[in-house]
Amino acid sequence: MPVSDPVSVPVRPLRRPGRWVTTALVVAVTVAMAYSVATNENFEWAKAWEYFRSDRLIEGMFMTLRLTVVAMVMGVSLGVVVAVMRQSGIWIVERVADFYVWFFRGTPVLVQIIFWYNIATLYPEVGLGVPGLDPWFSADANELVTPLTAALLALGINEGAYMSEIVRAGLLSVDDGQMEAAQSLGMSRLRTLRRIVLPQAMRVIIPPTGNETIGMLKATALVSVVAVADLLYSAQVLISMTFDTIPLLIAASAWYIILTTILSIGQAWLERRYSRGAHHQQPVPLRERVAAAFTRFHAPRPASAGGHSERTS
Repeated sequence: MPVSDPVSVPVRPLRRPGRWVTTALVVAVTVAMAYSVATNENFEWAKAWEYFRSDRLIEGMFMTLRLTVVAMVMGVSLGVVVAVMRQSGIWIVERVADFYVWFFRGTPVLVQIIFWYNIATLYPEVGLGVPGLDPWFSADANELVTPLTAALLALGINEGAYMSEIVRAGLLSVDDGQMEAAQSLGMSRLRTLRRIVLPQAMRVIIPPTGNETIGMLKATALVSVVAVADLLYSAQVLISMTFDTIPLLIAASAWYIILTTILSIGQAWLERRYSRGAHHQQPVPLRERVAAAFTRFHAPRPASAGGHSERTS
């Protein structure tokens, strides 16, 4: 059968008008909402800006940040210990760790905060020593467990239960052969865990831990029920004094968003650090990502000389 001569035909990219319509609709709705918020005098943006810079709210922001850091340090430390206990191979140790996770994940953190705040009802005095003998140390529970201490205990211990599952998932992601190879070289189990297993498990542990940290930042708002002067409590005090509810809530929300953004940037940096060598793709520069975004409205144009290709008919 005779074959006709190849004919050069122009190749045009596939048009996708639906994407243009969707983009225009989203942009229109976004601009309309932004204009409505910006021009609505009931938001009282000037007052919100003044409260945003107020000393009381800034002090509350720093208290929220301290609560988050201390609670996460407690949670991560407990999570590592409990995760190792659950994989220890010792029956009673594993069951105690299972009970800890079951109990503290099964009760709301708000209930735990109130419980620790009222711990003096159960134990008026806290002491250390041998049962049946005089305690080595004894203190009044009301003086020892202050509202701030109760908040930190509740947040840290509750977070430890969740972090133990995250750490355990990271440990299980490392191949058993890594442990066997290290033990064949004479390394102890603890050293193998510290030098071999945990560094590899960090690739799995870091992303959910960053998410837990951001969640902890917002969970600290619950400590306002025991009068700890965090960001939300400081805003509530100012609301009770000025009755400027909306501006103060806007100012507090702005601080939460700023802190969350900073934590998200830190999480992204840690993920890149612990993922080195695991991914072969290099990070794409921002300029190239922006340029690529504008090519998604139509199919990529084939790379050919003069924008034409040959087709045999």
